Amino acid sequence: MGPVETTIRAKLTQTLKPEHLEVINESHMHAVPAGSESHFRVLVVSPQFEGLSLLQRHRLVNETLREELSNCIHALAIQAKTPQQWSSNPSLAKSPPCMGGSKHDNTMAEKLKAGRD
Repeated sequence: MGPVETTIRAKLTQTLKPEHLEVINESHMHAVPAGSESHFRVLVVSPQFEGLSLLQRHRLVNETLREELSNCIHALAIQAKTPQQWSSNPSLAKSPPCMGGSKHDNTMAEKLKAGRD
């Protein structure tokens, strides 16, 4: 587990107190150098999502990881569920194949460097 993944886990745990948390580094599935920490999928199951729309849940996760999203994370796929939703469907969605978008993102080099610092 690299430093970016460690930070994601710590911040989501501290802020959202999840009952279940999965953080998956999917960078290897994309057009980035080996060992990169730029593309992540998170599954967060938290009682704090009760009564919130899906958009509000995603905003809460994005706000929690605001610094990482602006510095080193290129892509973040979010599944934000309540404990009841998780108990009725305990599955993690699969990511689609890479379409090569990182190749055309002129900020990728800076984000990859920031993730290693």
